[in-house]
Amino acid sequence: MYTSAHQDYGKFTGEGYHPGPMKQPYAPPYASAAGMPVHPSATATAPWSTGLCHCFDDPANCLVTCVCPCITFGQISEIVNKGTTSCAASGALYGVLLGLTGLPSLYSCFYRSRMRGQYDLEEAPCVDCLVHVFCEPCALCQEYRELRNRGFDMGIGWQANMERQSRGVTMPPFHAGMTR
Repeated sequence: MYTSAHQDYGKFTGEGYHPGPMKQPYAPPYASAAGMPVHPSATATAPWSTGLCHCFDDPANCLVTCVCPCITFGQISEIVNKGTTSCAASGALYGVLLGLTGLPSLYSCFYRSRMRGQYDLEEAPCVDCLVHVFCEPCALCQEYRELRNRGFDMGIGWQANMERQSRGVTMPPFHAGMTR
């Protein structure tokens, strides 16, 4: 019988025969139904609680965002940053970028990406920067609603939300469409 010189049949030790390492066929860590490799983040994301174009689900926030988006952005960034930057500081920087460049969306898309990472949200309907460049007010409204639906009172800031949670005071979940 002919055997290859490179073939590993195992090893003999003082305790007996131990076969060499078993070779498994290659399989991607995640595979779709068709057997194609899928990136792990593509399977582990949750949908947003509201759609991008559902701005009128919260008419007050929609109005504030259209008139002065720096307020909404400041509130979002304070929560996403977990209080490391204040609402006023982030909102002011957003306002300066809006006044000087007209493109604060390049700054705000970073916060959308960060928020998606924190809450494992899908990158939908398209890439974060495109959402902010072409639909800035809608993106800010959606992010605001998402944080509010997750139990944050957007008007009181990060620190007050944490104090409220430590006291055991929570807001009931918001369900759009429920009325008395």
